[in-house]
Amino acid sequence: MTVDHQTLSLLLFSAFVAITLAITTWVSRNRRGSAEEFYAGGRLFTPMENGFAIAGDYMSAASFLGISGLIALFGYDGMLYSVGFLVAWLVVLFLVAELVRNCGRFTLADVVAARMRERPVRIALGTSSVTVSVLYLVAQMVGAGTLVALLLGGEGESAQAWTVIGVGALMVIYVSLGGMRATTWIQIVKSVLLLGGTVALTVLVLLRFHGDFDRLLLTAAERSGHGAAFLAPGLKYGGDWTARFDFISLGLALVLGTAGLPHILSRFYTVPTARAARRSVVWAIGLIGGFYLMTIVLGFGAAAIVGPEAVRGSNAAGNTAVPLLALDLGGGADSTGGTVLFAVVAAIAFATILAVVAGITLASSASVAHDLYASLRRRRAEPRSEVAVARVAAVGIGVVAIALGLLARDLNVAFLVGLAFAVAASANLPVLLYSLFWRDFTTRGAVWAVYGGLVPAVALVVLSPVVSGSPESLFPGVDFQYFPLQNPGLVSIPLGFVAGWLGTLLSSEVPDEAKHAEVEVRSLTGAGAV
Repeated sequence: MTVDHQTLSLLLFSAFVAITLAITTWVSRNRRGSAEEFYAGGRLFTPMENGFAIAGDYMSAASFLGISGLIALFGYDGMLYSVGFLVAWLVVLFLVAELVRNCGRFTLADVVAARMRERPVRIALGTSSVTVSVLYLVAQMVGAGTLVALLLGGEGESAQAWTVIGVGALMVIYVSLGGMRATTWIQIVKSVLLLGGTVALTVLVLLRFHGDFDRLLLTAAERSGHGAAFLAPGLKYGGDWTARFDFISLGLALVLGTAGLPHILSRFYTVPTARAARRSVVWAIGLIGGFYLMTIVLGFGAAAIVGPEAVRGSNAAGNTAVPLLALDLGGGADSTGGTVLFAVVAAIAFATILAVVAGITLASSASVAHDLYASLRRRRAEPRSEVAVARVAAVGIGVVAIALGLLARDLNVAFLVGLAFAVAASANLPVLLYSLFWRDFTTRGAVWAVYGGLVPAVALVVLSPVVSGSPESLFPGVDFQYFPLQNPGLVSIPLGFVAGWLGTLLSSEVPDEAKHAEVEVRSLTGAGAV
C-alpha cells in the first residue's frame, strides 16, 4: 500500500478512536456506579437503539471481512455462512429473546439460577461464557492484525502484533470506564458506519455490472478458475464425506449458536421490558438481514473484480477481499478514489472490530464478576465490589485474547467465529432451553449440560485439523489430529443435550415445581421481572 493509503487510513482510525474515547469519557463522568448501570446501561435504551446495538455486536469482523473473503474464494459454499448467521436470529426471536429478558438480570446464569441451586450453576455457566467470549475475541484480534498487515503491504509483522495489543488495550478502556452505556453507543455509531459503507460498496459493485447480477455471478465464476462449480455446492464442503459432515456441523453451530452467545443475550437486559426486547430483535433482524444480503454481493464482487488469486495472494484466508475490492472500485492503487475508498473501508472494518471486542469483553467480565466471583465468595458480594472485579477481569480477558490472537493470525475470521458458535451451542443453549421449557430439569442436569457440551467442544477443536496435522493448522509442525472435522458442533451439540438429560435422570434432587411454575409465569408474562 502507498503512503497515502497508510496516512489516510490511520487518520480515519484515529478519528474513530477519538470519538469512541470521547463517548466513553462522557459516559464515565455521568454514571451512577451501580451494577445495573455497568452491566445493563440502566435499562434505558429504546428498541431501535438496542436493535442497532445488537446488530453492531453481531456484524463483526467475521461478517465484514471473513464471509466476503470465503465467498470470493469458494463461491456458493462461502455464502452458506451468510445464510447460517441470519437464520440463527429466528431461533433467538421465537425461543429466547422475551423469556431471557423476563427471567434474567445481567447474565445467562441468572436465567438458569432462577430455579436451580445458584453456586454450581453460576460457576459452570460463568466458565462457559468466558470460554465462548475469548474464542470470539480471538477472531476480532485476527481481523485487526490482518487489516494492518494489508495496510503495510504485508511487511509489518511487528506492527500487526502491536495492533492486536492496541485493540486489546482500547477494549479494556471502553469496558472499565464506560460499561454497557458507552459500549452500546459505540455499537450504534459503528452500525451506522458499517451499514453505510456496505451499501456504498454494494451500489458500486452493481454499477460496475450495470445492475446485472447474473453477469456479476458469471464473471466471478470465470475468474475463479472453477467455472460453474464456483456457483454450485461442494467446492469447499463437498469433496468427501468428512467435508460434508463438516458442513452439517458448521450449519448446526451457526444456526443454534447465536442463542447461546453471552454478549448477545446480555443485550436483552438493556431495555426496560420484554416487549422492548422482542422489538429490538425485530430491528436487529432487519438490519442484519440487509447486511448479509450485501455481503453476498461483495463476496462475488471481489471474485469478479479482484479475482480469487489476488485475494489469496494478499491473505491466504481471504480476510482482505473487501478492502482490495474497495481499492479497485475507487480506481486502483494509484488513484485518489482508490486511496480514499480503501482508507474508508479499512477504517470501518477497524471500527467494527473495536466495537465488537468491547461488547464481548463486557459480557465476559460480567460473567467473571457476577457469576464466578459472586459464587466463590462465602458472603454475598456488594454490587460495587462486583463492578470493580469486572473491570479487573476485563484486563485479564484482554491479555488472554491478545495472546491467542497473535497465535491464530493466519486463520479466517469467519471460521474462528464458527468455532465460538459451536461452543456456545454446545454448552449454553442446552441448559438455557431445558431451564425454560423442561419442568423436571435439575441442578445436576444443568451442570452436566454445560460441561457435557463445553469440554467435548473444546477438546475436539484441540484434536482437530485446526490445531495440528495440516499446513493451515495453528501448529503445522506437529500432528495430534484425531478428530477429522474442523467444527465440532455435529458431535458436541448433541452431547450437551444428552448430558443435561442424563444428569437430570440420574439426579436424586426432587424438581421444585413451585419454582418452575414461578419461572414459567415470569418468563411468559414478565410478572416480577427486574
